[in-house]
Amino acid sequence: MNRLTSIIIPTYNGLHLLSSCIESIRQHTPDPYEIIVVDNGSDDGTVEYCVREGLIFISLPSNTGFPAACNRGLSIASGDQLMLLNNDCLAGPGWLSNLVAALYSAEDIGIVGPVTNYASGRQQVECSYSGPEEFYRFAAAYNVPDPAKWQETMRIVGLCFLMKRSVFEAVGQLDERFSPGHYEDDDYCYRARAHGYRLLICGDAFIHHEGSASFKAGHPEGWAEMVSRGRRLYIEKWGVDPLIFI
Repeated sequence: MNRLTSIIIPTYNGLHLLSSCIESIRQHTPDPYEIIVVDNGSDDGTVEYCVREGLIFISLPSNTGFPAACNRGLSIASGDQLMLLNNDCLAGPGWLSNLVAALYSAEDIGIVGPVTNYASGRQQVECSYSGPEEFYRFAAAYNVPDPAKWQETMRIVGLCFLMKRSVFEAVGQLDERFSPGHYEDDDYCYRARAHGYRLLICGDAFIHHEGSASFKAGHPEGWAEMVSRGRRLYIEKWGVDPLIFI
């Protein structure tokens, strides 16, 4: 069955990253998909790029942060499964088909994510490549379908976060108290698990992640404090430290 994936990409003044991300998706994704860009008030030509490329996009007047932008994109998505994707990622051969296979491998699998070169926790794996072309060759060899490489986990990092529509309908939107960002993904995973869903890391789906590029660009002085703030909010909400799930 050819299920449609809605790929939602929030962005803020990251056109150089966004254009590379979208080009990588177009080159390496034969599966059905739609791309929805949510622009957080960029002034770098992002809107003009989206128009020129014929993309579905939402143009917000100011930077509302990552969770709010994701929620806007989710509200118009039409896919059977919904993906939140950072604009500083590159997709490689086999990435989406392997993620979708894992997502539908059992009825109670709710959210899946790839492995990558840059992430907190178990999704970061050893890799060796330099530059996009080497990455694409690396990913082509790495992303050989292999369910033995799937592993259950307590959290999926929001850099690439694929869930069934039924999960979104049950769990709801991202919690915007975590805006501008950090730990909204941990919060969503906690809520999904409370609804009885299991989460999988797909060891046969590798993507490249530049690493918090938009956050560091938008908040060069306060990035570490944003991370600390998100952790505090999570602890206040759930009474547990999210670091125990990493």
